[in-house]
Amino acid sequence: MNKADLIAQIKQKSSFLCVGLDTDLEKIPAHLLELEDPIFEFNKAIIDATAEFAVAYKPNIAFYEALGPKGWASLKKTLDYIPKEIFTIADAKRGDIGNTSKLYAKAFFEQMDFDSITVAPYMGRDSVEPFLEFEDKWVILLALTSNVGSQDFQLLTDKNETPLFKNVLRTSQNWGNEDNLMYVVGATRGEKIGEVRKEVPDHFFLVPGVGAQGGSLEEVAEYGMTKDCGLLVNSSRGIIYASNGKDFAEKAQKAARSLQKEMAALIEKYMG
Repeated sequence: MNKADLIAQIKQKSSFLCVGLDTDLEKIPAHLLELEDPIFEFNKAIIDATAEFAVAYKPNIAFYEALGPKGWASLKKTLDYIPKEIFTIADAKRGDIGNTSKLYAKAFFEQMDFDSITVAPYMGRDSVEPFLEFEDKWVILLALTSNVGSQDFQLLTDKNETPLFKNVLRTSQNWGNEDNLMYVVGATRGEKIGEVRKEVPDHFFLVPGVGAQGGSLEEVAEYGMTKDCGLLVNSSRGIIYASNGKDFAEKAQKAARSLQKEMAALIEKYMG
């Protein structure tokens, strides 16, 4: 999917909502466990309930590969079921030496046909560039994450007092551009989102941490929104596990609609 198509979706739905499909057999409603493929049936119901509000879906690959071949099959069926106009993100956090990254890219972009994949930048240029060679596919590079351990490395400064995450942002702009490179920026760091935006004024951000992790949607928009929105804000648990009963899809729809309404107001406020 190209950037223009993504922006068109955002404007059409007045939304920048990404729904995280972190589907866990231990958390989905018990009545689904009786079905042949409970993971897919859960995802299918969530997609049906939220597609009118979501511009992206983000399966966390660990939840599927932990189940072996059955998990991969559920993931493929889920991906095939997502409407083609909705952006898809493989939250896989790959990144290895060049020939290995090339195969990861082929797996997720050719075999699975995801629109994008999250990539760890630690091994540098040759671990990232193979993912950038695919037309209308995106790398979403880890920049400043919202987990507790992020400060172990990401905020460490060099001799010029520049934190590592800023060096990642500055260096990676030589590898890709605003049409194929996004960044993961955690929502729990409001003012830091502003710092990242100054470094990469026109790139899209994938922003986790809103809702269950305590991030503020208002702050994310205030510090991170651009003329083209420039944001995909992810919510996983707050939507897909809004209920663990037979009304799970209905409650997921309600939660997604609520976030979309907030987003519509923020789009109006910051984009006019």
